[in-house]
Amino acid sequence: MKAAAFDYVRASSVDEICRLLADAGDEERKIIAGGQTLVPLMAMRMARPDMLIDINEVAELAGINDHGDHVSFGAGTRQRAIERSDIVSDRLPLVAKAVRNVGHQQTRNRGTIGGSIVHGDPSAELPMAALALEATMILRAVSGETEMPIDGFFEAAMVTNIEPEQLLTEIRIPVWQDARIGTGFHETSSRQGDFAIVAAAAQVALAEDGKVTRAAISVGGAAPSPVKLHGLEAALIGKSADGFQDIIALVDEEIDAETDVHATAEYRRRVTRKLVSRAIDDAIAEAGK
Repeated sequence: MKAAAFDYVRASSVDEICRLLADAGDEERKIIAGGQTLVPLMAMRMARPDMLIDINEVAELAGINDHGDHVSFGAGTRQRAIERSDIVSDRLPLVAKAVRNVGHQQTRNRGTIGGSIVHGDPSAELPMAALALEATMILRAVSGETEMPIDGFFEAAMVTNIEPEQLLTEIRIPVWQDARIGTGFHETSSRQGDFAIVAAAAQVALAEDGKVTRAAISVGGAAPSPVKLHGLEAALIGKSADGFQDIIALVDEEIDAETDVHATAEYRRRVTRKLVSRAIDDAIAEAGK
């Protein structure tokens, strides 16, 4: 199939984008940067926007910057740029591990971090890593700028809390200052590069005695949206490499697994427990080196 007819505007500034969104009226206007998900949906006519607003020439929407306590990403930053960034590998190793699992190199060449987050696919790796680390979203509209925590941004599969007149301009991900930090990321998919059926991300900080003092854990694909495992994070404090297995069952209390054509709910629960365990184990081992 081919996409339905639409208008196309190549925007030159954030202000222009915000004006176009504000003037939409009854029209559906969509932002396009990489188009790795939107274009196939349009081709299948599962998405039929009246207008596409191309943001590729808006330079202020791309870039990675280290601010000490956090790293900021322009929403239009390519996933490949994140994969190659020394700032990300040094300051946000969990994000570095997550981005390597996103699709294929060709998809990462065009796909953007902002597009992935706003699209809200429950299996997407970058939203899951950003959720684990409690990122903040910067949203712009004609009325002004709003900060929104990413925890609560995802409503359901491909449904997020961004308003039609808002543009995601920046993602700020906190950098942990702890001395001993480790990360782990695991996922399973039908084929390499396919969407994850289940994925798990973990980051921990350890005390000198090897006990966990801080934990960040999230899962993707296991539920209709990525989930931050607050209960498991709290229960992990004070545990060590050989003492956390008894709390892994807490995962079941925090995810609402569903059955679909790819897997049953029971399979997702079972695999989620296993992958979360592996991710935590890797994180503690890495922090202990």
